[in-house]
Amino acid sequence: MSELEPGAASAAALTVNGIRREVPPEEADLSLLEYLRDVLGLTGTKNGCAVGACGSCTVVVNGQARRSCRTKVSEVLGKDVLTIEGLERPDGELHPIQQAFVDAGAIQCGFCTPGMVMSAYALLARDPSPDRQAIRTALSGNLCRCTGYQQIVDAVELAARRMREDGA
Repeated sequence: MSELEPGAASAAALTVNGIRREVPPEEADLSLLEYLRDVLGLTGTKNGCAVGACGSCTVVVNGQARRSCRTKVSEVLGKDVLTIEGLERPDGELHPIQQAFVDAGAIQCGFCTPGMVMSAYALLARDPSPDRQAIRTALSGNLCRCTGYQQIVDAVELAARRMREDGA
């Protein structure tokens, strides 16, 4: 793995959290989940099932929520990948979606949280004012065994309101 200078071209590269990464041929067949966790050391994306059923591994690829365990690195070459680590604010504050999850009591064990947050991020990027049904639909591929879903839907609704108010 190597970082490329901004604007540098490579047929086998992708951008992860704003950093363009060159991908050697031996890494192109890895799942995006393996690449993120094992090659880049970005362990916020979780491996819950390895079959795309639980949503714990959700990342955002070119604005769309995507299961990283079922996506090969070769499928995202030339694309922008955003992980939970990419939401980190320079001032150390939580992203508004993350803060809303805390404030709404939508976190218990936390294992599903990165995937839930990334699914919510993709939703709010395309629809800043979703209704509760749109939120449920956007999160329907994300499983949680701890909180139930009411607090999670409440958290996304709270995040949407705060982000609209803050112009984020």
